[in-house]
Amino acid sequence: MAAPADARKIIKKRMKKFPRFQADRFKRMNPAWRKPRGIDGRVRRKFKGSTIIPNIGYGSDKKTRHRLKNGFYKFLVRSPADVEMLLMHNEKYAVEIAHNIGAKKRKEIVERADQLRLHVTNRFSRLRAEENE
Repeated sequence: MAAPADARKIIKKRMKKFPRFQADRFKRMNPAWRKPRGIDGRVRRKFKGSTIIPNIGYGSDKKTRHRLKNGFYKFLVRSPADVEMLLMHNEKYAVEIAHNIGAKKRKEIVERADQLRLHVTNRFSRLRAEENE
């Protein structure tokens, strides 16, 4: 396996999610963030002690954005031909096999990825034990 060429440390400014204001009070309310728009809303007016609003300052470093924990960028592969695109990029991208690929095609993709020294994130999914080879 190749190691990522750019080995800089990935620093996240915030790991916690931004919960929607008052979503903890009502079961019917989705906790996914929605911007408060009320005229008197204390969250929108940024009062001290109230829920914090996501803004551009919480963004990740541009050089490490969208990276996986192992330092690679994810590349979704839907066919064995897609692996060939990463011929010269084995130190930058990791292969992730799409969810709807069968076991036979998965095996082809993993074998070709090994030849190209590519890292496969979900290499052991849908893999049955080999019978006495």
